[in-house]
Amino acid sequence: MTLNLRPLAALCVALSLCALLAVPGNFAGLGADARLTLAVFALATCAWIATPVDDTYIALGAGLALTVTGVISSDTLFGTLGDSTVWLLICAFVLAAAVTRTGLAGRAAAFLVGGARSVRQLVHLTTAALIVTAFAVPATSGRAALALPVFLALARALADRRRLIVMLALLFPTVILLSAVATLIGAGAHLITVSVLWQATGDRIGFTEWLLLGLPLAVVSSHLAAETVLLTTTRRADREGAVRITPEQIQEHSDDPVTGPWSQAEKRCALLLGTVVVLWCSEPLHRVPPAVVALIGAVVAASPALGTVHLKDALKTVPWALLLFMAATMAMGVALADSGAAQWLVGGLPSGVSPLLFLVVVVVISTAAHLVLQSRSARSSVLVPLVVAAAVGAGVNPVAAALASTAAAGFCHTLPASAKPVTLFSDLPGTPTYTPRDLLRLSAVLAPLTAAVVLLFAVVVWPVLGVPVTR
Repeated sequence: MTLNLRPLAALCVALSLCALLAVPGNFAGLGADARLTLAVFALATCAWIATPVDDTYIALGAGLALTVTGVISSDTLFGTLGDSTVWLLICAFVLAAAVTRTGLAGRAAAFLVGGARSVRQLVHLTTAALIVTAFAVPATSGRAALALPVFLALARALADRRRLIVMLALLFPTVILLSAVATLIGAGAHLITVSVLWQATGDRIGFTEWLLLGLPLAVVSSHLAAETVLLTTTRRADREGAVRITPEQIQEHSDDPVTGPWSQAEKRCALLLGTVVVLWCSEPLHRVPPAVVALIGAVVAASPALGTVHLKDALKTVPWALLLFMAATMAMGVALADSGAAQWLVGGLPSGVSPLLFLVVVVVISTAAHLVLQSRSARSSVLVPLVVAAAVGAGVNPVAAALASTAAAGFCHTLPASAKPVTLFSDLPGTPTYTPRDLLRLSAVLAPLTAAVVLLFAVVVWPVLGVPVTR
């Protein structure tokens, strides 16, 4: 029998840190609340890394420990559930349920992918379609589930070209993960980042600001990744043949019509979704918060007269465990900032570090963090509070640093277990798919490429869009 030493080693590290923090003479200048916060933070991080215990359970336990010990108040712990970002995500999932129920996704896939005449066209049209889904379905796992029938239809149409099927199996999760940065609702980690920034610095990033900064990055990184997948997975001979995907082939994997006249429900849902997205993007003009716009859209989507889904059915699709995780980690972020623990942690960093070198270190660490913390939200919960505190001390704009960290943490392709979309597409009975070796070969090229693109945007593009490197 093989003994797994990883949990034991993590427990020893966490307990050793807690023992050092318990000695009053150690770490001069560190208050009691900060010591408790760091101890809880260390235990939670080690538990996320090395134990099979549910991430949400660990986060709730950490939040409860900080509340019981008086580091944060109960109002702070429970108040995070009422945060506008939590409501934004709830309502976004209700809207996504309405879209899924009508079958609009199948129509969009047939329209976009059906126009491909070459392998490269197919790859980039598929990429464009997957980027668009970031506006309709929050969370990468939900988008992966929505895209799976489309992939299966493509796999059947290309049954005699195995390498192309494996390439598409890699393409779908890769683009889904990298394009999530396009919108604020693309991943729970984004909402955690926004909350940490607001609590630590008073800077609030709205839906429009995130869209302005994230969408160009999502488009560039997704299409570069698509080209990388194509070149590392296929040979020249595989890419030379023509392709032809018909709507009938996509229809075989869809319960709803993908061609023909639109139903009234489809028209209402498309109009509602388009209106919500336009209102989100025009927030500076009407000043209605995105969460309120989302709530209005959710109420209409589930209404008896105009809706396309029952509210109770839509609420079943909401990932309540993720919302509780977000709320608990927001409370942990408040404790890190208010207790002075975050400032103390970064106080020992070398002074005089250039902003560019600081961002390079942040992006590299965030890109590699998925090897230790598999949960994207957990990565942001651990990294963003520290990055924000360190950025303030280093003279770097905390908004630029936090966005760069969150965007770089979106890379999680190295192992099948690194992200849910990667896991979903790695095991499809009866359909050729990729192996762990394929993932490693892709990651060897894609990891440095993704990190370089994020750095380029943080240093060159985002300053032009209003987010300078320094303050």
